[in-house]
Amino acid sequence: MLDSRNPEIWGEKSRHLQGVKIIFGITGSVAAYRAIDAMRELIKRGATVYPAATTDALRFITHDILEWATGNKPFHEFGGASQHIELGDASDVMVIAPATANTLAKIAHGIADNPVTLTALYMLGIGKPVIAVPSMHAGLWKAPQIQESIAKLRKMGIELIPPLMEGGKAKFPPNEDIVAAAEALALRGRDLSGLKFLITAGPTREWLDPVRFLSNPSSGVMGIELARNAYFRGAQVTLIHGPVTVKPPHYIEAIAVETANEMLQECLSKIEESRYDAVILAAAPSDFAFEKTSISKYPSDAEPPKLIPTPKISLKIREVFKGLLVGFAAETAENTDDLISKGTRKLRERRFDIIVANNVAGEGSPFGSVYNEVVIIKPDGSLTYVKRNLKSYIAMKILDEVSEELNK
Repeated sequence: MLDSRNPEIWGEKSRHLQGVKIIFGITGSVAAYRAIDAMRELIKRGATVYPAATTDALRFITHDILEWATGNKPFHEFGGASQHIELGDASDVMVIAPATANTLAKIAHGIADNPVTLTALYMLGIGKPVIAVPSMHAGLWKAPQIQESIAKLRKMGIELIPPLMEGGKAKFPPNEDIVAAAEALALRGRDLSGLKFLITAGPTREWLDPVRFLSNPSSGVMGIELARNAYFRGAQVTLIHGPVTVKPPHYIEAIAVETANEMLQECLSKIEESRYDAVILAAAPSDFAFEKTSISKYPSDAEPPKLIPTPKISLKIREVFKGLLVGFAAETAENTDDLISKGTRKLRERRFDIIVANNVAGEGSPFGSVYNEVVIIKPDGSLTYVKRNLKSYIAMKILDEVSEELNK
């Protein structure tokens, strides 16, 4: 029987992966140590994780560490119990991180000579999702044989998280990418395949002079989580972002801007050159800019310039975009009814098809946090409440509503 013990960290951040079972394969790369944190991030969201390791992987991390990290004994050697079948039948998705060049080539060519490749082949055979996280030197990544194997794996339906290419290496990506891929494939699959989204994120900066600007505390996390979740659910994503505090995913087309007008112009340009199924305006552009700016530092004792309104991005986009338009309403509301009233008013005034309203008043403000609580409002008056949870989970729920509208 599988051991389903969970360590103390289970559900520490969220429980939206409760009931989800994940096989986590680790192979013989120096990056194997990174798998520990990735597995525990999944457990912190409520998942049960079963480690599987190659003999080479155990040169870098031990059997005991894997059991400590997950609460489950690792599958690391062949036996008569057909553990790969037991694991595969019980689990929802398999992650292989890091996946070496040797591992990718073996799976592509059906070689089942270690617990990780054997389990991966069984998962593919029974139609369950497999995610591979390549990690190797750039020369190996670019080798024609490995690229041929990667093409085969993609054709088989394996989700490969594109590696971060830096310093001559195909590097292990941030944990957020591995978690997002596992969440998406375990809970939703590739339900957004064939769709194309334009998403905005973060604040804008309206400069007074070279050292001072008008802005807000938006981090950009919400928009980035929307982009990441949509990508792993199969959508093609363009992300236009202001000065965010978190790095946008390296595998998504991302365009950096500073001002509200720059954000507007980039949105209009992308809409003109390509057809999007939905535009999701998760950014928090400044409502005001300085009427006059200075190329040198503005005197501290001088009268500040007058503030003027910035362009209303949503209204300008609606003039040229007839598809699904999703907006956000960050309001200071006295209560939920007040939040819904303000959100509904903005929904109508800005001609949105969906608006996501959240309360930024008080200590529970989502600005700068990885958590949020929202009400999703539609023109017919229907409401979807999403209680306080990680923004990655809220992104998934928002995209569920987007998918529902697009499929009508």
